Amino acid sequence: MAFGRGSKMDGRRPSSSSSSFCTTTTVVVFVALCLVGAWMMTSSTVFPLEVSSNKKPVVKQQPAPVNFGASEGAASGNAGEGSRKFEDTDNNDTTVPELNNKEAPEEEKFTENTMEKPEEKPEEKEPEPPKEREETKDMFDDANGKSEGRSDDVKNDDDGDKSEEKKDDEITNENGDEKPDGEKKDDQEEKSEGDATQEEQPQIEEKMEENGEKEQTSNSNEVFPDGAQSELLKESNTQNGSFPTQAAESKNEKEVQASSKSSGDETSYSWKLCSSSASTDYIPCLDNEKAIKKLRTTKHYEHRERHCPEEPPTCLVPLPEGYKRPIEWPKSRDKVWYSNVPHTKLAEYKGHQNWVKVSGDYLLFPGGGTQFKNGALHYIDTIQQALPDIAWGKRSRVILDVGCGVASFGGYMFDRDVLTMSFAPKDEHEAQVQFALERGIPAISAVMGTKRLPYPSSVFDAIHCARCRVPWHIEGGMLLLELNRLLRPGGYFIWSATPVYQKLPEDVEIWNAMSTLTKSMCWKMVIKTKDKLNQVGMVIYQKPMDNNCYEKRSENNPPLCKESDAADAAWNVPLEACMHKLPVGPTVRGAKWPESWPQRLEKTPFWINGSQVGVYGKPANEDFEADNAHWKRVVSKSYLNGMGIDWSKVRNVMDMRAVYGGFAAALKDQKVWVMNIVPIDSPDTLPIIYERGLFGMYHDWCESFSTYPRTYDLLHADHLFSKLKKRCKLMAVFAEVDRVLRPQGKLIIRDTADTINKLESMAKSLQWEVRMTYTKGNEGLLCVEKSMWRAKEVEAST
Repeated sequence: MAFGRGSKMDGRRPSSSSSSFCTTTTVVVFVALCLVGAWMMTSSTVFPLEVSSNKKPVVKQQPAPVNFGASEGAASGNAGEGSRKFEDTDNNDTTVPELNNKEAPEEEKFTENTMEKPEEKPEEKEPEPPKEREETKDMFDDANGKSEGRSDDVKNDDDGDKSEEKKDDEITNENGDEKPDGEKKDDQEEKSEGDATQEEQPQIEEKMEENGEKEQTSNSNEVFPDGAQSELLKESNTQNGSFPTQAAESKNEKEVQASSKSSGDETSYSWKLCSSSASTDYIPCLDNEKAIKKLRTTKHYEHRERHCPEEPPTCLVPLPEGYKRPIEWPKSRDKVWYSNVPHTKLAEYKGHQNWVKVSGDYLLFPGGGTQFKNGALHYIDTIQQALPDIAWGKRSRVILDVGCGVASFGGYMFDRDVLTMSFAPKDEHEAQVQFALERGIPAISAVMGTKRLPYPSSVFDAIHCARCRVPWHIEGGMLLLELNRLLRPGGYFIWSATPVYQKLPEDVEIWNAMSTLTKSMCWKMVIKTKDKLNQVGMVIYQKPMDNNCYEKRSENNPPLCKESDAADAAWNVPLEACMHKLPVGPTVRGAKWPESWPQRLEKTPFWINGSQVGVYGKPANEDFEADNAHWKRVVSKSYLNGMGIDWSKVRNVMDMRAVYGGFAAALKDQKVWVMNIVPIDSPDTLPIIYERGLFGMYHDWCESFSTYPRTYDLLHADHLFSKLKKRCKLMAVFAEVDRVLRPQGKLIIRDTADTINKLESMAKSLQWEVRMTYTKGNEGLLCVEKSMWRAKEVEAST
């Protein structure tokens, strides 16, 4: 050996036999000792449980992962919703910056995982659980103890990581026994420089350094395993720790993306123009030519009813050539831009009745109608003089105008503090409802055909029909019985038509039939009078307040509806020729008239009490009051002053998910009207809204709304979209929002943070301007403005 040779050379003399023997003996002993030492050191690798230290390796218990709860929407009947909703985020002193949900979850997940890496040395004491984890959990808990900082998709990622970690924890040795963490670490550190598994070591060190923890390096006297053992370690003993593998991360991300695409919530959006023959006036559920052609009959105006496409459209309706920002109220009641509603048929057909006239760049509305050529105000005052008890703007606050034409009657009712729900079909009277909405007068496209109108029972203080062309007397009075369902007990029906004052055979026949029908319905004819200026006549009937007359009828015709017939059921419910019994008992809705306007706006309805549970989980009367106070605070401190909205340019407003009508009530002093929508899958609070002297209707937002394009200045949605994405595609709903909203109109959304982010992406893809975005925890607020020329640009690109 080299050592022996060195000893011999140091002597520099010939060796004797004894010295040679001693030298040989010494060499043999030394070699034996080296072999024994090498065997002992290598045996520690082959038998890892036999270590020289008396201390056993410590197996580090990983902290239980924080389970962030899925974000919760404002579900009906959930007390948690009320506590979030009534907590006005606009009152907070700290402004929370916008969250980027696409990046933040990955960062949170990475931080969470790196904190869980076990210590390197088995001899070291088990470290304390990272404090950062606890602080992170506290940060996401709201006042109710609910985790709000993570969205549903992040939760799914965490679940995937946990399952991956569980698999990685189950590392076994060559005998099939589970190894302690400390020994797995030692095995990793004992690999030779030529071992392929050694390449993973710098990656682990680099990741731990990113988290502020220092990786322990291998000792200089460590003996590395041989090739066979290193192969075993690479395949079965490689430790991932708390870090997910790239394969797991990639698999989870692809699954999330596939799930998002299948639900129609892509992060990039492609828009195109609608190709309907209705062009700029396209209403998807009323212009479905394919469905209309398949109708067996149109006898009951089935072709004017709603026939929605099976797949809600995601296309954009183009702007008319030369479209301008609408004229502001109240000037808009008298004139609108011709370029915005470029239709002249109605002016030619009804111009002599002062409906509408064309004058240069404008369409003029003299305020007349078929029955009030000399102006609607005179006609309205004639009704008041004939029947003082009708008390416009006090006793009679919310009325229905059937067959409204261009809605001049409803437009001038604002001067008497009366809110009028006007409707007319989309028929040969070209764009009559569109004229009304362009003027700033509430109206919808609807027809009295085969289905109930989308309103609850017993809510209208009065119903008006002036030459509305509805055959009330036919088929058992089915259509008039629908008005009976809608009319409040003690309410009035005002009928102004030729059968009232003309003596032509046809008119006399209709009058006689109507007289018989109304008498059998227990309607009382209060007055029949003439308007000498307009040379027309009218009759006013009153619905009874109780069931006494029904019980005294000699014939059950029209019959009373079955007890099982829900009078408030109104969404796609077929009409029936029957009458519902009137409410009985002092605490039942409809048993007495509401408070006079405006007191009824703030007054809790008499039929709401503490024994009932409100939408937000409180006693119903407290729920109502809390909602009212909440929206007063939000509107005054945020919407009117904090968003930069010029409310002088806002007239037509829609609350896409009204509950008690608090948002609309808070806008009472503004020169606006609010269409309150109660979605069909929400608690039926629409009767409460009417009781307050406001109005609205039922609707399913998975379908298009029965209005023309570009008819609303502001849309408001409180926790609507997060609910809708469970039933329908948000892209189709947002396309409907784009259709309904006027250019430069505003959309205000309050919803979960992840929903806000998706909707903001959609708005940006349409080149809308983001006016305001605000998030706190898992709640967010977004205000966007629709682009004026977006449709023109889409048209040019296609």
